Amino acid sequence: MDMAVSLKRRTGAVAFLYWLWDGIDRTIFTAIKFSFPARFVSPFGFLGMLTFIVFIILGVSGALLMFYYQPILDRAWDSVQFINDEVPFGFHIRNIHYHGSNAMVLLAVLHMYYQYFSGRYKIRNEVLWMTGVILGVVTILEAFTGYDVIFSERAELAISIAASLTTSIPVAGPTIRDAALGSGFSDFVLRFYAQHVFLLPIVMLGLMAVHFPRFLVFDVPMVMAIGGAILITGGVFPIDLGFKFEPTVPPGVTVPEWYLTGIYAFMRTQYDKFVTGLLWPLIFLISFVLVPFIDRYKKFSWRDRPFMTAFGITSLAQIMVTTYWGFYISPDIAKPLVERLVIDPIFFYSTMILMVPLGFGFSYMMIKLANEAERKAKLAKSTGPKKVASINLTEKWINWLLVALLAFQVFLNIAAYNAALTGMKNVSLFFVGIILLVFAAFFHVYRYAMSQQKNAPPPVPVPVSDEKPKLMEPEVSTQQGKTPEGDATSEEKSTPKELAPEVSVPKTQADLGVDANVNPNIGSGDLNKP
Repeated sequence: MDMAVSLKRRTGAVAFLYWLWDGIDRTIFTAIKFSFPARFVSPFGFLGMLTFIVFIILGVSGALLMFYYQPILDRAWDSVQFINDEVPFGFHIRNIHYHGSNAMVLLAVLHMYYQYFSGRYKIRNEVLWMTGVILGVVTILEAFTGYDVIFSERAELAISIAASLTTSIPVAGPTIRDAALGSGFSDFVLRFYAQHVFLLPIVMLGLMAVHFPRFLVFDVPMVMAIGGAILITGGVFPIDLGFKFEPTVPPGVTVPEWYLTGIYAFMRTQYDKFVTGLLWPLIFLISFVLVPFIDRYKKFSWRDRPFMTAFGITSLAQIMVTTYWGFYISPDIAKPLVERLVIDPIFFYSTMILMVPLGFGFSYMMIKLANEAERKAKLAKSTGPKKVASINLTEKWINWLLVALLAFQVFLNIAAYNAALTGMKNVSLFFVGIILLVFAAFFHVYRYAMSQQKNAPPPVPVPVSDEKPKLMEPEVSTQQGKTPEGDATSEEKSTPKELAPEVSVPKTQADLGVDANVNPNIGSGDLNKP
């Protein structure tokens, strides 16, 4: 009935849009509440939303790459080269897709650790935390399958690692390897391509539907800044194709992506692959999944949860150490390649063990320093309010700043267009990233101006006096005649005189409210006088 009424009142596209909105109102999409900050807020509070934005960027750029990519063994690398060199804006799209995948993994890791140290998993968010950890693992797998489908020498190394790890799984290892990788290189490219563009994104969307809270923050300047950072990174560090994998040519020295070098370092110690490459990372992930059930502290701050804080800092330290060891290759070229890749297990695991007391000691020191800083802040607050320095721009400066940013935006658009015409692909990509950053700054300044206008104090009311000004006699000109000093008449003339007081007029009986009909002869005596 409501729909029929709305369609009668509105016609055309407007009626259709209202009908569509009424239908969406009964779905899950309108249950999610978006918040658009009116001022700057810390991006750490909505890193999950930024990760999802990057996921959308990857979906759009990946769909464009699918038009030209060929998931065939002998054409995969050549098709990527064609996209990079021949397709219009193919270089830009490929760099956005590659650096966006790295940005998504990095944002997911930062988001997880921020939630960990802030204790967000304690307020009935256990399901969100567990799905978030699983979603982070699937994100890494999605990025891993993405750069493998190029089938370069670097991709071949990652494929070999994946094949050896799956084969090392007891009992079900060979079956899992055949299902995920196929029976050879010909099957591998197509299967990884299907996993990358369909299976893993479906799993990620399903986990996101459970993981996302109902209240989301969408900050336009920060979204533009993240997009600009991805483009600038692509312009400064353009991704190369690498060498095409040739089975008859021995591979060169290479390492996998940074988010896999930790596992690669464990495997290079030449211990059991299942233990070093699968079991230990699995124990690490399970411990993170169980964090909400292990943490029994009643408070949320990292200062009030010393053991959990020490565990988080130690895990971060070990991730950084293993990542460094994964990139490290002995510079001695006289050694064979296999010997250069081997990591001394005694030194490696000794460093890992040493990270535990160092992590706990560093956590204790940080907690002590934070408590001391809080004590000093309370002491300073008790002595008196401390004025906080702030930057307040006038309306004139805000207008000039907006004009300057707009002019700079126009210049950057012209520069990016000229760079694209002259074939400087990475420079044009860099300029487009700067354009997004300038737009973010423009939007933030405009938002600041709007908030300043809303918070402006009301004008001070001008007091109005009800007293009538006294009338003064005009001063007598001194040129008409001067009197000697001390003369009283001169003083009287020089000072203004007030007007004579009003003389009250006697009121008649009519004014006094006497009825004229009572005595009709009132006033007739005056007429009889001569």
